[in-house]
Amino acid sequence: MKSRKNMSGKGYYIALILCAAAIGISGYMYYQNQHDPDTQLQDPSQNVDVISPSQDDMEAVATQPGGSTLPDSTSPSTNPGGSKPMKTGWPVSGETIYDYAMESLSYNETTRDWRVHNGIDIAAEAGTAVCAAADGTVYTTYQDDTMGHTVVIRHEGGYVTVYSSLAENISVKAGDTVKLGQTIGEVANTALLETALGDHLHFSVTCNDVPMNPAKFLEQS
Repeated sequence: MKSRKNMSGKGYYIALILCAAAIGISGYMYYQNQHDPDTQLQDPSQNVDVISPSQDDMEAVATQPGGSTLPDSTSPSTNPGGSKPMKTGWPVSGETIYDYAMESLSYNETTRDWRVHNGIDIAAEAGTAVCAAADGTVYTTYQDDTMGHTVVIRHEGGYVTVYSSLAENISVKAGDTVKLGQTIGEVANTALLETALGDHLHFSVTCNDVPMNPAKFLEQS
């Protein structure tokens, strides 16, 4: 019985000594790691090559465009292809009595309501010659239920000009090549949506199928 107690006492002291030794070894290893230059973490910036931009690089960056702005879909460029602008001219001489209005509502005296207006209305006496506003090819001619007798001409650069409220005696047909200033029809008052305006030409333009202000198209000359 006494022998077992002695053995238990010795085991306790042995375990205590081993714990103290383990603590000492751990402390020593930690001290070595902290003071050993080979095991210290290096400053990341020591391995990074800092390259200063040259003057040429800075000038190149300075000439790059900044943020871009999408074009207004209702106001396409008057020269989308970047080529020399085509020659244009007014399709008829007269007073512009209604302006282009696709971004705001315009009062229609015939229908007595407010609505967009995709072209300009030019007052002129009945029978006044209506001319092609630029060189092009006649795409179609037709009788529109609301805009009267109409001629549609395609031009280079994606432009299309439309002439409405014409008299019935249209002088061109689909497929005809027309020149700037060539007579294509006559002024009348056949547009049922605009009868309150009297005799006039309703002139509209699109560029790549997007409506545009005819005044912008005519400014190219």
